[in-house]
Amino acid sequence: MSWSWIEPAIAILGLAIITVVSRSFFMIPERELPLPDWLKRGLKYAPLAALAAVIAPEILMAQGELIDTFMDARLPAVLCASGYYFWKRGILGTIVVGMAIYLPLHIGLGW
Repeated sequence: MSWSWIEPAIAILGLAIITVVSRSFFMIPERELPLPDWLKRGLKYAPLAALAAVIAPEILMAQGELIDTFMDARLPAVLCASGYYFWKRGILGTIVVGMAIYLPLHIGLGW
């Protein structure tokens, strides 16, 4: 009789327990955990830092290397989308403007 299902079942159960405990860590204590002021100030920038870490490589790199030409459709699209955002402060318009610049350059001109 094969017991090959036991190890994956234990792994899944263990990962589920770790996930539940780590995600509910801030809800377990009855009172708020005190954080130093420097950490509170630093955590304000965490979402922006994470967003930059995801977006910057997509804009500035191709196939694991920095882009070496300005004939890349992403650059004008980012510039126009950024300009629109700072002008109107609208996310949907920013996406529309960026894609309206990117798609013709990428598909039409092959940039």
